[in-house]
Amino acid sequence: GSVFTWIKEWVDQMQKDLISLTDTASGIHSLAEIYDRHKSHFSVETNDARQLVATAAGNIERLLANRSQALKLNQTEKNRYVPDDFHIDPDFKRSVSYNTTAVHIPTDIFEGSTIILNELNWTESLEDVFRKNKEEDPSLLWQVFGSATGLARYFPASPWIDLSNSANKIDLYDVRRRPWYIQGAASPKDMLILVDASGSVSGLTLKLIRTSVSKMLETLSDDDYVNVVYFNEKATDAACFPNLVQANVRNKRILKIAVQNITAKGITNYKGGFELAFKQLAQMNVSRANCNKIIMLFTDGGEERAEEIFKKYNPKQVRIFTFSVGQHNYDKGPIQWMACANKGYYYEIPSIGAIRLNTQEYLDVLGRPMVKADKKAKQVQWTNVYLDALELGLVITGTLPVFNKTHTGSKSQNQLILGVMAIDVSLDDIKRLTPRFTFGPNGYYFAIDPNGYVLLHPNLQPLTAKFHEPVTLDFLDAELENEFKVEIRRQMIEGLTGHYPISTLIKSQDERYIDQAKLYANSPKLQYFVQLYKKCFFCRVYCKDLKPPGKNTNNTEFLMEFNTYIDTKTPNNPMCNTFQISVTLCFMALFSPLVRNGVSARFVATDGGITRVYPKSAGLYWKEEAETYESSFYKRSLNNDLYIFTPTPFIAKENSCATSGPCVFCVLPVVGVKLDISTWMASFINTTYKTNVSGSYEHNSYVDCIILDDGGFLVMSNRDEYISQIGRFFGVIDPILMKTLVNSSLFTSKSTYDYQSLCDPEKEGKAAAGLRSVYVPTIADILSLGWWATAAMSDALHKEVCITEQTQYYFETDSLTFRGSVDCENCSRLYHAEKLPKTNLVFIIADAKVTCTSCDTKPLIQDEQQCILLSSPPSSGRGNLVILTRQSWKM
Repeated sequence: GSVFTWIKEWVDQMQKDLISLTDTASGIHSLAEIYDRHKSHFSVETNDARQLVATAAGNIERLLANRSQALKLNQTEKNRYVPDDFHIDPDFKRSVSYNTTAVHIPTDIFEGSTIILNELNWTESLEDVFRKNKEEDPSLLWQVFGSATGLARYFPASPWIDLSNSANKIDLYDVRRRPWYIQGAASPKDMLILVDASGSVSGLTLKLIRTSVSKMLETLSDDDYVNVVYFNEKATDAACFPNLVQANVRNKRILKIAVQNITAKGITNYKGGFELAFKQLAQMNVSRANCNKIIMLFTDGGEERAEEIFKKYNPKQVRIFTFSVGQHNYDKGPIQWMACANKGYYYEIPSIGAIRLNTQEYLDVLGRPMVKADKKAKQVQWTNVYLDALELGLVITGTLPVFNKTHTGSKSQNQLILGVMAIDVSLDDIKRLTPRFTFGPNGYYFAIDPNGYVLLHPNLQPLTAKFHEPVTLDFLDAELENEFKVEIRRQMIEGLTGHYPISTLIKSQDERYIDQAKLYANSPKLQYFVQLYKKCFFCRVYCKDLKPPGKNTNNTEFLMEFNTYIDTKTPNNPMCNTFQISVTLCFMALFSPLVRNGVSARFVATDGGITRVYPKSAGLYWKEEAETYESSFYKRSLNNDLYIFTPTPFIAKENSCATSGPCVFCVLPVVGVKLDISTWMASFINTTYKTNVSGSYEHNSYVDCIILDDGGFLVMSNRDEYISQIGRFFGVIDPILMKTLVNSSLFTSKSTYDYQSLCDPEKEGKAAAGLRSVYVPTIADILSLGWWATAAMSDALHKEVCITEQTQYYFETDSLTFRGSVDCENCSRLYHAEKLPKTNLVFIIADAKVTCTSCDTKPLIQDEQQCILLSSPPSSGRGNLVILTRQSWKM
């Protein structure tokens, strides 16, 4: 019992020494005195969450409404020609010309065809409309008309993207394949893709069917629902979905993989395939689009019409499109009849070149009801977030369909969609409408669309965005999910308003730690639903129209000009955030005295975006995030009423040191010190061997003395071999002891998932198949003469979007003392752990790892790693069917 008492006294003394050292070195008391002396110059006011969200929502609503109005303008002027004048525009970050429009035509379309020449002629009149829109709203970005023929006319004019450094070096852009065009050209649909997998489609025909189905899936948006069924003697779901699922990026990827695993065998049974297709389309107990219902049949042809199935299941409510795939001599009459008798169309895909065109022409047919609906169908739709083709970054786009409503003689009215008008809104512009710096670094706005995907969220940070796919991140995937957030998501989608206090876990900025916090969520009504969760200079935008000082302007001149400028600006001026300027200047003046009197290294980080580091030499090597609102130590300190000690990350560190940042009570700045680990270690060892707990210094090889932080990272140790690993996750250093600490509830683990990660592509199992294997090249392969020579190289250069898992550890209980034993096969190790009060540290003394070598040495992994994908049972005959996560099943 006395040993444990000594350890407790020893830890208490260590804690007092650490806090005393931190208080003295950081100057926290001096900071409090400075604040107290100047508190008459400012006041602290409570934020009104409802008002903040209502203001942000109103700003976004007005922005989108202005863009929608620009789409609807149809006034034209006489054509006029002004010579091109390209210049770099900071809004577009590239060369543009406001004197004319530019045109893009897909690579695989002949630009001299009569149809294209006619499109070029009549769309030229749009130039004046685009220019007028820009004059009325100078903040407009790209204005685009995408034609159903593939031509795209955009304003302002700009040279097309340079593809010379890309992997394919081929321009694959087709406006009809862009997310905004797909969403704007047709109404929502329930699609069942039916694939003939009988023995007659083996070889090249099956390869063409697989590619065709993949291209068909790319024509679907999140408003659609889809499933793939293949049939021979019997019909089977291609993937793990027993019914239609939302056509989001993840579900489409699963279906594409499943289609690649379809094999051809047996005989054709159209009746069985159509029967399952109609039953799935008729299911009423699952989510669906409940608008257009269609069946897409891909086959090589056959003798059967399956008339009795259509009479039984289809009273002309389901359109059927049929595709004759491959070059063969089978009778095409039956599948032509299937399409014509069920309000569909028949298409032929004899080769790879016909796939792209024929798998998207059905959209013209589905657009006809929209033409008939006319004004009722002319509603501006806003897309998911996606990557702009002209390098504007992440955008959303407002779309409006353009109809051909002319009459030709006595004939009925045309029912064709000519194309889609579109106007982009940059995500950066939307973010600027949310006053981020009003409610502290741990508060944030987020907005979701009616599908639950985030439009605004601090975790919406895709490492890369695929050119042709929308960036879809569900709100529950962006957060550490709990039952409260599920309910918030539901209420936001339903358009309900409210104010909710919630308890949740928050992942730190550097993703190494998890903290428990209480937040408040507020939700207004809006088409995009908005909510609020409550050094260096970082470049914050304070005034958009204030020019920086020139090379010949000294600081005094610039400040005098700045004062004159500020005097003319009101607090509500949209071009200048005068409140934020005042906050920054306040912090600059308040805390400049703090860093004048010397300590080895200390810093003060402020809410105004200023970080002061002393001495200057330490500032030169300051590697922390300059923007305090993005700084992990700053945000964690405000989240915890503790002294937060953080070791420098193990990888890529030059000097071992630890950062300590206690939170000041007024929650204005964070002060801290950088401690030299060798000096700290010397004091630590001296303290250790002043007592009789571990005997003399010579006996230290039998005892491990360790200090870990609340994430399980090594902060200090008495072992020389551990010193070089400070900042490393302890589960890698001593796995069995770390596992025991988790099992004893000292640490609690939480797995988090990143749905925006990049991973190396999986190796193909049949990579050495040789030239005799049938390969269907893509359009890029055909256009690139060297595709066969560079395919292997380009594969190595590409990474794929994947899901990664990371495990964070934290203190969940308030208990301070933990003890027990680490039991292995033929030995055991005793340990005793004591948390250091008022800090995020725990001290552990244990029998040395070397005294018990029979333990499991498999490390605990804290780092991010790719999720292990589940496979379907081998007996299913579907190959490795990928089942990703809960989100795969989301309707």
